[in-house]
Amino acid sequence: MTDLANAAMVLGAAVVVVLAIAVLYRVVVGPTTHDRVVAINVIGTSTVIILALIAAGLDRPEYLDIAIVYAILNFVLSLAVGRFSYRTEEVKWR
Repeated sequence: MTDLANAAMVLGAAVVVVLAIAVLYRVVVGPTTHDRVVAINVIGTSTVIILALIAAGLDRPEYLDIAIVYAILNFVLSLAVGRFSYRTEEVKWR
């Protein structure tokens, strides 16, 4: 890739970092636990995107392996939190 494309990918990663930092507000202030879990999941997905953009921008394909493992861990964490925070008494069935 050209230097311009590499710089654009790294700049895109920097923009995603700024947006992920903005989501930290919802993690801290979130009125419910589910808001916080979704915000943490968004930050995890943003981290995967950042790693992929850096891998492409710096021409380091080994970072993609780290991004894939982190994506899997983020998904498993979401399932675990959903499973252990589920309360049957709070669900109203019709």
